[in-house]
Amino acid sequence: MTVCSRHLFAAVALPLLLLGGCATGLKIDSSYQSVSQDSRVQHLVLHFTAEDFPRSLRILTQGAVSSHYLVSDRQGDTAPKIYRLVDDSRRAYHAGVSSWKGATALNASSIGIEIVNRGPIKGPSGVEFQDFDDEQIDLVIELCRQIVRDHGIRIDRVVGHSDIAPTRKNDPGPKFPWKRFADAGLILWPDAALVAQKLPGYQQQLPDVKWFQERMQSHGFLVPQHGDLDRATRDVIAAFQMKYRPARYDGQPDAETAALVDALVLQAAKLVTPPARPAPGNAGAMRQ
Repeated sequence: MTVCSRHLFAAVALPLLLLGGCATGLKIDSSYQSVSQDSRVQHLVLHFTAEDFPRSLRILTQGAVSSHYLVSDRQGDTAPKIYRLVDDSRRAYHAGVSSWKGATALNASSIGIEIVNRGPIKGPSGVEFQDFDDEQIDLVIELCRQIVRDHGIRIDRVVGHSDIAPTRKNDPGPKFPWKRFADAGLILWPDAALVAQKLPGYQQQLPDVKWFQERMQSHGFLVPQHGDLDRATRDVIAAFQMKYRPARYDGQPDAETAALVDALVLQAAKLVTPPARPAPGNAGAMRQ
């Protein structure tokens, strides 16, 4: 090999060697795994799009908002279909300003499912909410089952957009079949016997507004605690009623709403909680 050839070889070989080193990447030992961990995903939030499928897809893929999944409605002869728009490991922008059970900014800790449904539309009797297609809901239930299983999400953290942002949002709306999700084991539902037991007492003596605010907050809502029936409190009560008593969701405190929320708070208190992190003083414990 001539001198020129050697120089040419060196000029070509050195970058290749450097590239080879980069391709090898950083070596990381993953043989040890901490027991103090869980999924990034702690909440599952359900929405309706309030748009048709083409516009929903365009907004969620090209706009400033996004969701992890989009479930289409029937498109002519094409059955409803699930689209993954954002990987579960990444944050989607679907929740906005939000709160549930003390957690805030839920985009960072949730998976969002958008369901194609026009929501409130003008009907013969004024504004009406659109029904959901049974086949579409079957798909959503199966998707929710998979997500809840994969991430270990508690059933009291499978919520609607109206739960986590009651002053701004009303989706997935009063036509959403939450009872089917309860029957599938995906959400907590008021125990009928417990509600029947509590209802007569609340019919005889309705609790004051402060009681409703305390119970709604215990259930999960962010709600004022000043004892006044203001707009924010009515919005929270209406969101609760829309989910558990959709026949009337006027935001007014009443005996049935009191019995329903009281039962749910008691039932939620009995749910199994995740294992605690190592306590201070244990081997390997660190200050949090």
